[in-house]
Amino acid sequence: MSVHPRAGQRAEPGDLIDPAAVRAAYFDRHPDPSNVAEQVAFGTSGHRGSSLNTAFNEDHIVAISLAIAEYRRDQGITGPLFLGADPHALSGPATRTAVEVLVANGVTVLVDSRDGFVPTPALSHAILTYNRSGRSDTADGIVVTPSHNPPADGGFKYNPPNGGPADTSATKWIQDRANQLIAAGLSGVKRSSDRPGTYDFLGSYVDDLPSVLDIEAIRRAGVRIGADPLGGASVAYWGEIAARHDLDLTVVNDTVDPAWPFMTLDWDGKIRMDCSSPYAMASLIENKSAYQITTGNDADADRHGIVTPDAGLMNPNHFLAVAIRYLFTNRSSWPSSTAIGKTLVSSSMIDRVAASLGRTLLEVPVGFKWFVSGLLDGSVGFGGEESAGASFLRRDGSTWTTDKDGILLCLLASEILAVTGRSPSEHYRDLVAEHGEPAYARIDVPATREEKAVLGKLSPSQVTATSLAGEKITATLTSAPGNGASIGGLKVTTENGWFAARPSGTEDVYKIYAESFRGPEHLAQIQDEARGVVSAALTA
Repeated sequence: MSVHPRAGQRAEPGDLIDPAAVRAAYFDRHPDPSNVAEQVAFGTSGHRGSSLNTAFNEDHIVAISLAIAEYRRDQGITGPLFLGADPHALSGPATRTAVEVLVANGVTVLVDSRDGFVPTPALSHAILTYNRSGRSDTADGIVVTPSHNPPADGGFKYNPPNGGPADTSATKWIQDRANQLIAAGLSGVKRSSDRPGTYDFLGSYVDDLPSVLDIEAIRRAGVRIGADPLGGASVAYWGEIAARHDLDLTVVNDTVDPAWPFMTLDWDGKIRMDCSSPYAMASLIENKSAYQITTGNDADADRHGIVTPDAGLMNPNHFLAVAIRYLFTNRSSWPSSTAIGKTLVSSSMIDRVAASLGRTLLEVPVGFKWFVSGLLDGSVGFGGEESAGASFLRRDGSTWTTDKDGILLCLLASEILAVTGRSPSEHYRDLVAEHGEPAYARIDVPATREEKAVLGKLSPSQVTATSLAGEKITATLTSAPGNGASIGGLKVTTENGWFAARPSGTEDVYKIYAESFRGPEHLAQIQDEARGVVSAALTA
């Protein structure tokens, strides 16, 4: 991965988008139904793209919104649809389009009562709160966000009544129906100018935080917190959290600008609100000693970034391991059968922590949707992804959210400090002393579309290697051990290391995730040999 020479430096005028031009293209450009790049495509986090390359335009949102209205009728979903958005330039226009189509097609839409932005976790919380209320109908929701993507992008994500990301059966139906509607010229699509209803997303979420976190401990310890929304949807939430719960919490930057001129450039020279990136978080790292805990969130606040004075920005895998150890030793109301959930490309430090706690480890494919059912029925206490996304149960063991909650994880860092007197990074050093220090990295390897297709459908028998980086291969996986679902690639493990290879959904590469508990040199050896293992399997 080649790092841009200005990575980590403040954005300059030439780096910024023209929000007006991005919004104009949303209305002016119309997708070619025969061009795959301009079709509706739902990935793990909904449909994403830029209006400037005709990948996210009004036609797309009209079609997706009608498809969701039809899907709801097909599924018997008759309750309200909660609708929230982040500050991206395309989120406002897309929200208005969605409201017009949904309302015209008989959907009761609820938008923010404060006319503010809505983080993904607040929307998940709203859906679950409604559906736990004993009503006869059920609610679902939409978040208009491309998450941490650059400012020119738009995104549109559907959350069904379980409150989490929709599974592939739902997203494929919605995607295919939306493309049919676009191909038919959106003929006969109804739109309405009627106003939607409202819901207090912020108040409901912030007032409920003591049910999932020891807010009193944070207040009593006087933890000095600096929270940076990175110009995203959590901007009003952090100030409200400080005021309502009387915390020593400063909102480091409350500026909202759809061009994000205050950001430092990410590794590739782009503006990207990735709170797990040391380049995007450079300004917070530089001032790491200003607070006891400094945090960042991406644009829809489903990801977390934790900065401590002694370590700077914590690697997401490191914080997940610390959070798991802390929660499963400090949540006495959680049943002993409650499992720990991780994606298969997350650090094996989590495996070792789970074993030391005597807890079941649920290892699933990439995608937070795999944790939804467990978080919903309480069988999974914590679900986390290596990309800095996680959520966990309330203090009494009941459901909090079933989508990633970056605000929650940021506040957990302060609870850990308040209760134990030591920072999360200090706790991670304890884990290293107990379990060893892993070296972890991800690299991209060029691959044709044909090779990516083969990689996504491999079987273990196609891997002929018996050793990896000097160690005997202990498992060759093409399905996740936690639930048997296909991982869409390959994972190979040894006693002290592993690699996973998965095709990229957007580029002509496959991604190799790798880790070694024997140091960086052994990691490099795993990466080198992984290329050979994958190449041999692709040509077998």
